[in-house]
Amino acid sequence: MMTPNPVLLEFHNAIGEQYVLQGDDEKSPYLRDWGKRYQGSALAVLKPKNTEEVAKLVKICMANRISIVPQGGNTGLCGGATPDNSGNSVVICLSRLNQIREVDTQNATMTVDAGVILQQAQHAALEEGKLFPLSLAAEGSCTIGGNLATNAGGVQVLRYGNMRDLTLGLEVVTANGDIWNGLRGLRKDNTGYSLKDLFIGSEGTLGIITAATLKLYPIPKSKITALISLTTVANGIRLLQYIQKNCSADLTAFELISRRAIELVCDKFVLAKQVLESESAWMVLFELSSMDSEEKIRLEIQDILAQAIEDDLIEDAIVAESIQQSKTIWEIRETIPEAQLQLGNIIKHDISLPISELSEFIENTNAQLRKTWPDSEVIVFGHVGDGNLHYNLAGLNNGTSDQLPSRRHDINQLVHDQVYLHQGSFSAEHGIGQAKMNELAERKSDVEMNLMRAIKESLDPLCIMNPNKVIKAFNPKP
Repeated sequence: MMTPNPVLLEFHNAIGEQYVLQGDDEKSPYLRDWGKRYQGSALAVLKPKNTEEVAKLVKICMANRISIVPQGGNTGLCGGATPDNSGNSVVICLSRLNQIREVDTQNATMTVDAGVILQQAQHAALEEGKLFPLSLAAEGSCTIGGNLATNAGGVQVLRYGNMRDLTLGLEVVTANGDIWNGLRGLRKDNTGYSLKDLFIGSEGTLGIITAATLKLYPIPKSKITALISLTTVANGIRLLQYIQKNCSADLTAFELISRRAIELVCDKFVLAKQVLESESAWMVLFELSSMDSEEKIRLEIQDILAQAIEDDLIEDAIVAESIQQSKTIWEIRETIPEAQLQLGNIIKHDISLPISELSEFIENTNAQLRKTWPDSEVIVFGHVGDGNLHYNLAGLNNGTSDQLPSRRHDINQLVHDQVYLHQGSFSAEHGIGQAKMNELAERKSDVEMNLMRAIKESLDPLCIMNPNKVIKAFNPKP
């Protein structure tokens, strides 16, 4: 008779046997990333119910030198929540930490567990007459903990900022199993190092975020959504500046979409077909929100768009006439990532650039790719209001699509070289994970990498927290 693994028995005692997943079928969904690019193995998948149980598990792992891979909704695109193939790790899934702890309307804050689904947090805020503004395509399945771990941005960054901007305090289980309670709803707290900013964006490599205190905002009285066709990216940037200068409402989102990206979804949306009738190369989706009446903002935006047409900035415009039409316009944008899958293999780039460099970057990089790989096509869309582009490459036929994975390194090198030539970053909102770890070391200066390694070694001396994600694992001191 096989002797039970003593570590597994410790896990059973800590959180209950039914929450220690050991069978291959049970573990399988947690061992592969959303994009099906990375596959790992694990001793077990552990599902604690609260922060105290997370701390118990970390202490067991620390005592037995077992590495830990924290996981939320498993919607990441860089393999940051997928274990390696060693089998000497556990996945700590935080889905059972799913409580809305408090909504403080007077302080305009909300404290939630890390396993709360983003959409659940949005609804909890709305029920109290408040807005939690983080919004992205995976909001029905991604978790607050994962959003924090990757410093997620989404479509409303232009107005509200990313998760670092939306977070006032954290609760974290450290690499030695201590619980740091930093759930302070303070806008001003100048008492030493900003520890929360270390953990936000660290992808579980420094500790496990178990809860957060988040900022809430007033719900706008009115929103206007529009879909614009234009001929050049440069005109799109001019339109952005024009709206910011001439509109009294807040510009909440400003999305740039290439014609090819719209074509991928046009069969599903009549509005997309209408925009494509203009034969324009580019589209812009923008949204304004205001505490003024919708009538006032609608008249204002109509005047602005009429002037933009007169100035040859735009070709045509569709301004949503109803809530449903606004939702449809957003569906066009949000359907693009999934619609790309019909093209086969995709080489994706999540990049950011100074807004002033966007037009030249796209023009130059498109030209280089056409010259180097003429049998491929570029699909561009993204949150251009904050300089974040999703700049993706697909094959023109099945044969080319099959060859793309073998070209990934060279394509990434070409695109990212152009990104840095234009003072940008090769990772904007998806994180580093394992997909970009080696390139991070190449792109960052020695000073930056040494500072990051020093932080990692100080907070996680045994290197058990998500090793070989973000930065390369090190051999811990005895």
